Amino acid sequence: MTEQLQERFQSLFGQQNQHTFFSPGRVNLIGEHIDYNGGLVMPCAITFGTYLLTAPNKEGKFRFRSINFEEVLDIGVQPSYQKVGEYWYNYPVAVIHHFIKEGKQVQGMDMLFYGNVPIGSGLSSSASIEIATAYALNQLCNAGFSKLDLVKLCKRVENEFIGVNSGIMDQFAVTFGEASKALKLDCETLDYEAVNCFLGDYLLAIINTNKPRKLAESKYNERVGECQAALESLKSELDINYLCDIDSETFDKHKDSIESDVVKDRAEHVVKENERVNHAARELAAHNLHKFGELMYASHESLKNLYEVSGKELDTIVEFCSLRDDVAGARMTGAGFGGCAIALVKKDSFQDFEDKLIPYYTEKIGYAPSVYSSLIGDGVKEI
Repeated sequence: MTEQLQERFQSLFGQQNQHTFFSPGRVNLIGEHIDYNGGLVMPCAITFGTYLLTAPNKEGKFRFRSINFEEVLDIGVQPSYQKVGEYWYNYPVAVIHHFIKEGKQVQGMDMLFYGNVPIGSGLSSSASIEIATAYALNQLCNAGFSKLDLVKLCKRVENEFIGVNSGIMDQFAVTFGEASKALKLDCETLDYEAVNCFLGDYLLAIINTNKPRKLAESKYNERVGECQAALESLKSELDINYLCDIDSETFDKHKDSIESDVVKDRAEHVVKENERVNHAARELAAHNLHKFGELMYASHESLKNLYEVSGKELDTIVEFCSLRDDVAGARMTGAGFGGCAIALVKKDSFQDFEDKLIPYYTEKIGYAPSVYSSLIGDGVKEI
């Protein structure tokens, strides 16, 4: 892979690349729709992501090329930049913009990107590109940012430059990920614990529904509003800042302060999902993948019935998984309404899993899913 990319770099820029970086994608193992409710999530880095090859040039320009996209951009070093359309190169340009905004000196550079994270699948291809760029610039321009600085900078990239009101989990996971470990992350304080996650005879199957995610953003904002409404109702009886400040026992005592049954359901999911993350961390640390798998299924049922962010496509995948003895657990991952599901599948039966899932899903949905296998990998690094 790297050798082919080096040859492509040479043909595109007329020089050899000097550095190669890799930034992974991520999945969230458990703890969904928790990041904006002050609670715990458990993401991990995966073993596919974004490769970035770089070399300085003498033209004083940033020259962006991608194996995945036709659009190219050559642009000089300047005091600031603005988003242009919906092009892929807005992500690295945004990172450079924020480096300059922070007073860092940058220089003209040739940059070739290649990603094997499926675009629009909910596996954080955008965060992977951002962190790859930020990590490379930090090293090559001696900017002196810490890893946590880069995470926070790339969150600002998403929020302020790209215009997406996302949390910090994606950038954090692709930066701090560790092989065979999940990150139990408090999205409010950014305190985290790397939890041993040895999959043993299992691997992580990632199943892309291939459903266009047209509803995700509007429904996401709707859920944020419903959680805020639940919090305001509970505040009439409790001194709390977030839904995740309470446990399920406390919630059960005070849930009748929430008038709307729908809003009550949303809050119940959040409170119990937050507890599932702590429970999941204990089971993973004890190498109890089957107990962890049961929590994955419970998480999906809650997201389906209480939070209502699943859908026929994701439910079909999880239903298929529940019928197989070689699957320890499965759930939707990400915002929902399409995107991906994940499953813990026995390594030696993965091919059979894929061969049988595709026709099962296609018959019910009308088109095929894409199925990938991954281990839990490292965060961003130079290779």
